[in-house]
Amino acid sequence: MQTQTLSGDCKQDAQRIRTLFGNADDLILKPLVINHFNAFGLYLDGLCDEERIIRAVTQPLTDPACFSSRAHTAKQILLTAYKGADVKTADTLSKTADGILAGNFIILLEGETNAFLFAAQGFPRMPVGQAQSEQNEFGGREGFNDTLKDNIALLRRKVNTPQLCIEQRTVGESCRAGVAVCYLAGKADAEMIVKVKKNLTAAKMDTLLGSGWLRPFLNGGNYSVFPATGITERPDVLAYKLSVGRIGILVDGSPFALIVPYLFTDYFHAPDDYVTGRVYAFFIRSLRLLCFLIALTLPAFFVAVCDFHPNMLPSEVMFKIASAEAQTPFPLALEAVAIHLIYEFVREAGLRMPKAAGHTVSIVGALVIGDAAVKAGLIAAPMLIVVAVTTVCSAVVSKLQDRLAVLRLLLIAAGALSGFFGIFLGLGLLTAEICSVSPYGVPLSAPLSPFEKRAFADGILRTGVSGSALQKPTAGDLKF
Repeated sequence: MQTQTLSGDCKQDAQRIRTLFGNADDLILKPLVINHFNAFGLYLDGLCDEERIIRAVTQPLTDPACFSSRAHTAKQILLTAYKGADVKTADTLSKTADGILAGNFIILLEGETNAFLFAAQGFPRMPVGQAQSEQNEFGGREGFNDTLKDNIALLRRKVNTPQLCIEQRTVGESCRAGVAVCYLAGKADAEMIVKVKKNLTAAKMDTLLGSGWLRPFLNGGNYSVFPATGITERPDVLAYKLSVGRIGILVDGSPFALIVPYLFTDYFHAPDDYVTGRVYAFFIRSLRLLCFLIALTLPAFFVAVCDFHPNMLPSEVMFKIASAEAQTPFPLALEAVAIHLIYEFVREAGLRMPKAAGHTVSIVGALVIGDAAVKAGLIAAPMLIVVAVTTVCSAVVSKLQDRLAVLRLLLIAAGALSGFFGIFLGLGLLTAEICSVSPYGVPLSAPLSPFEKRAFADGILRTGVSGSALQKPTAGDLKF
């Protein structure tokens, strides 16, 4: 079907397109007469603005200039009526169908083997609003929405240079979606761009309903704990990543842009880091890293200390912990795993429930499960405090919450089996995993390992927007 061309018989071609759409009721066919030429107009109800069709498409055809002696054919009439307008053509059924699905108004002319596409989009869309998943105190408030065209425009406003290259394509078989690959010419590595395009071409999927569906293909077979792609909802964040040689992928229908490659240090950055002072920005980044370590290891260390290394704590503190744990019927490791699973239950329920009921779930989880469980002697108060601190630290590095939930349980099991030895063995394996992965040729651990001085100035430190900050290397420079 993809190779079938238009025959030039507008009535027959209109019927073939209608059959291609399964005789859908929302596909509108309008018989037209342009001068003495027969024609058909086609569009999908709901995807086109009918007032725009009348004003921008059909009204110009009533202009007397269209019927002057200079316009002998229907094609000449169209070119005269829409002189200077962006009128595209399609010569196959599949391209014509794609144009209809994109919200265009199609005109089929008698005797013409090309369909004429007029931009008349009028489908409902989410307005440009504030980014919900990446809050900041200072700086811009706008975030991406669900429309690819709007997202490209938002990015263009932030990256105001002709060096910004945007290449669009379609991915998916049954439910197709437009995908835009964005990068800065001269900044992004050429091999990296080719590899991203190759991975997108290899993404043979039946359905593409969001940017997250592309992540397994863009990871390029990388099954690391930390994937090669990151996600952002903010145009300014994507603009900054493009300026240092990263590649962005926008997907129609998704307010989240993908960033390739995404490094480990990126998880600890925030837009506010470039508004506050350098010393405070370094302090906050260090605090995020500390919160990551606490959220990852605190429950495991607590279990290991109580079960294997009680001498690590003062005797008074250890006595109070032991007294509280003696009143509970479960082993300490099982208690830690259970309370963390309950926290994940409450978090998932609050996330999936309607917004009005989400707060109720959190309150019930805190009061009933927390307070009542301690009073009933099922959970010791020290363990509840450890879980509360862990939860708060996890929220500080919210981009890593899903990975922390799994890694935390694994380290608890390691600490319960062999104490500090198991924990440090697990941390060593995790460090080796981070240092061994090189998505798109860029080490995940860069600029820490291997050490790159210029990139370190904005990887952990924050040098500002002048001086050496302008000389930091691009992602291509970090390739090894």
